[in-house]
Amino acid sequence: MTSHDVVARLRRIARTRKVGHGGTLDPMATGVLVIGVGRATRLLTYVVGTAKVYSGTIRLGQATTTDDAEGDVTQSVPAGHLSDTQLREQLAAMTGEVDQVPSSVSAIKVKGVRSYHRVRQGEEVQLEPRRVTISRIDVQGISRIGDLVDVEVEVACSSGTYIRAIARDLGAAFGVGGHLTALRRSAVGDFSLAEARTLGQLAELDDPVTLPLSEALARALPVISVDAEQARTVTHGGPLPQTGIPGPYGVIGPDGTALAVMSDRDGRARPEIVLVGS
Repeated sequence: MTSHDVVARLRRIARTRKVGHGGTLDPMATGVLVIGVGRATRLLTYVVGTAKVYSGTIRLGQATTTDDAEGDVTQSVPAGHLSDTQLREQLAAMTGEVDQVPSSVSAIKVKGVRSYHRVRQGEEVQLEPRRVTISRIDVQGISRIGDLVDVEVEVACSSGTYIRAIARDLGAAFGVGGHLTALRRSAVGDFSLAEARTLGQLAELDDPVTLPLSEALARALPVISVDAEQARTVTHGGPLPQTGIPGPYGVIGPDGTALAVMSDRDGRARPEIVLVGS
């Protein structure tokens, strides 16, 4: 199921076309996909760039055309000789700010077409490296099946990081090939798997929106509260005194209503988006 498929289902469940998602989840992956409905779709741009946490299983000893289990095996090299210490040290060396070449089977668009579509149609795609931050790679377990080694990991990383690329690069570092056999996104910013709902669960609710707009705004950005007079100014797109907060921040009215996203520019706090009445 693609992220677009999820949005299509939610449009039917919510009975509105105004539904979007906050960051593509690849078809083979499961886990957290942040969905915005109605006015909340305007907040999704601030969700896309937040940090992510994934859990996955890397299989060493085989490389595939897609860097995951859905592709054809292109290389088989025994990996059973690799020690736990070697694996942990190499994964630790892959953290920090790195220039990562995304997996060719990714959602990145090449001349308007998703890269994974091109690869699955038989095209050869080479993507440019991207600077990403991999905060940590925690090894959760290591198991051996004959000449294959499965490494269970939890990865905390910046937006734009490809876990399949980590699997590919780990295998390449040892010359044995590697690919991802399972992937689950457990967090997008402050949105966690623990509070997620399945499509089936959402379909049974009278209202599929489970998080009020004001709370979603506070999860996505730092927020300030304003008085009634300032609230009127903001809802009409007017400026306020600057706050000194770096980057965008949310504005909440005296009654708790989510009013806008603002940022300090040219000595004033100015709206980037106004949420009331939109």
